[in-house]
Amino acid sequence: MSNAMMILDILIVLGLVVSAVMAVHFEKLLSAVISLGVTGLFAAAAFLLMHAPDVAISEAAVGAALTPLIFIVALIKIRGGDDK
Repeated sequence: MSNAMMILDILIVLGLVVSAVMAVHFEKLLSAVISLGVTGLFAAAAFLLMHAPDVAISEAAVGAALTPLIFIVALIKIRGGDDK
């Protein structure tokens, strides 16, 4: 594996870990949900680098788009639109 690919792998894993930790530590739920979506994007990028494009597309659709969207809609319905 070339050095550029190894650096890219390390950056994606670091991004995945940092965004997951941020999702746990944010106090505002909307910020945590957005960070969870970013975690899904990093996971999709990791799957793409592992030559699994079908899994990457599924992760991008579900982990980075659909799940955060469902959480945001639930937050809006529960709170009536305000983010406290």
